[in-house]
Amino acid sequence: MHTFYRPQNLGQSGESHPVIIWGNGTGAVPGVYSSLLRHWASQGFIVAAANTPTSNYAISMRLGIDVLEQRNADSSSPYYHKVDLAHIGSAGHSQGGAAAVNAAIDPRVITAVPIQPGPLTDPDLMDEPVFYLAGQQDHIVWPALVKAMYRDSDHVPAVYGEVRGAGHLDSIGDGGNFRAPATAWFRYWLMGDEAAGRMFFGPDCGYCADATLWSGWERNAAALQLSGPTA
Repeated sequence: MHTFYRPQNLGQSGESHPVIIWGNGTGAVPGVYSSLLRHWASQGFIVAAANTPTSNYAISMRLGIDVLEQRNADSSSPYYHKVDLAHIGSAGHSQGGAAAVNAAIDPRVITAVPIQPGPLTDPDLMDEPVFYLAGQQDHIVWPALVKAMYRDSDHVPAVYGEVRGAGHLDSIGDGGNFRAPATAWFRYWLMGDEAAGRMFFGPDCGYCADATLWSGWERNAAALQLSGPTA
């Protein structure tokens, strides 16, 4: 039910690796996003990508955590004691973006990155920090729809980034201009990377003044209260 992407030297120095569970867009499979998911694995994450073209309810995504829990406890598995089950994030594109929010209802998920998320979700059901990514020229999931989800997330730290000039399919493959900020967000929340955290939080955040990357950028009141990693 899943395609797994993992660091080449899994747990080589005795470390355990945080997890990203992934949801595909409508009709897609993990291979469509392979370069992005491999990039995350190269950054030290284990990615559990659900092999489903209809990820919206996030059932398969959440089952990916179950599989990794089992493998982490199995002494015959290459994942044995190498999975950081305390630091799990959810991400996805389009229908999978909505699924990333739906997956965050699971208490094991501590943050979410919905990329151009579809409408079948309710941010009020989640209580984790969230980074919404929209595309300025997305005519399938309009930026206004993503911004409405962001504004509905006023009960958690939430950030909205609208990638300048990006259409709905610009996030497939290697993730395009969505890749670096999504990676930085996960490095902050799942790895405690202070430099990554400074890209989002604090008075002089790195992304705040990047008008080349963003056509829209907002941080809500809860996000403005953060100044450094909490992982």
